Amino acid sequence: MRKEKTLFILAIWIIFLPFLGFPNSWRKILFMLTGICIFYLAYLFYKQNKARIPKENIMESFVDNIAPRV
Repeated sequence: MRKEKTLFILAIWIIFLPFLGFPNSWRKILFMLTGICIFYLAYLFYKQNKARIPKENIMESFVDNIAPRV
């Protein structure tokens, strides 16, 4: 739940950032840092979802036992 809250706060930050009156160079840097944070959160979500998938579901190759022709 903590990651979801952080993502929500970052979304609100992105909405209000253009209206806060930062100089253009600072605004670009802040948008870049925010993008990096979102990228990192997306990676954490990916890692968390990948860990949820049990590795037992990976199917092994099926080999049918067919008697050889003589």
